[in-house]
Amino acid sequence: MKTLKLILATAALLATALALSAAAGTTVEVPPGDKPASGATVKIDNFSFGPAAITIPAGSSVTWTNNDDVPHVVSSDDNKLFKSKALDTDDHFSFTFTKPGTYNYYCAIHPKMTARIVVQ
Repeated sequence: MKTLKLILATAALLATALALSAAAGTTVEVPPGDKPASGATVKIDNFSFGPAAITIPAGSSVTWTNNDDVPHVVSSDDNKLFKSKALDTDDHFSFTFTKPGTYNYYCAIHPKMTARIVVQ
């Protein structure tokens, strides 16, 4: 169990370092307990994103909230457009989508967790 915690802590540190070095676009980290940005919301729970697909107008923000009891990292498929820090329980991450298109994303810690945002 201690090994798993060490691995998760290391992954969280690496994810944070990558997020800081690869951030692009408009990213807003919202401290726990603060109100998330207005716009669409995605809940992270039971190792899944819900809803798994959303459609929003350009200029809208999406806020992810981790309701799971393990950390997650929200990342665009290219790891360049957006990438959160490791989100602990009740942490939020927001990103504003300014250009139309289809944006696939996943959890960098749990790559089988995937979802999609369509921006019109």
